[in-house]
Amino acid sequence: MKLFFKQGACSLASHIILREAGLDHVLEEVDTDTKQTQSGQDYLQINPKGYVPALQLNNGDILTEGASVLQYLGDVSDAVFVPENGTVEKARLQEYLNYTSSELHKAFGPLFNSASTDQQKQAAKEAVAEKFNYVESLFQDGRIYLLGGLFSVADAYLFVVCNWANFVGIDLENWPKLAAFIDRVAQREATQEAMKAEGLIS
Repeated sequence: MKLFFKQGACSLASHIILREAGLDHVLEEVDTDTKQTQSGQDYLQINPKGYVPALQLNNGDILTEGASVLQYLGDVSDAVFVPENGTVEKARLQEYLNYTSSELHKAFGPLFNSASTDQQKQAAKEAVAEKFNYVESLFQDGRIYLLGGLFSVADAYLFVVCNWANFVGIDLENWPKLAAFIDRVAQREATQEAMKAEGLIS
């Protein structure tokens, strides 16, 4: 498999799961501004949406959308990163993936847009804070991961998005349980390997 990624973007979640699962893969970085891959390919020919991740399967098929890629990787992995189909736990997994994608991920958008005004960025920080309040509440029952003791693909995605707080000036002191979750996932071996491979840590 080949993962098309951008350093530190949401594609990092798929990268982490590839390493967690021990799945054979290669990486190709994408410049989402120029829409060129590291090898000089036109990325729009690979993913017409122009953003990451895109996962090229061994048969040549291309999967896009982070939540979809993550669920696929969980399903084909020998390790247990997704609950069984037809269970409430599987529905919860999809609930958390959808929330991270449609609410939390999108809320960060203006903070990474150079065209955003200071007012728009402040509004975005307030929106992110509101989402963080909800995520903090999930961990009030003592769970260590979203599904309890099971590290899932949803945890990889939540980690990557919430960790963006460190790059946009959002202090996590108001969300200590979320901060502990981020630190917990950051210390996993696969997370360390993925972040080193992307040049995010030394």
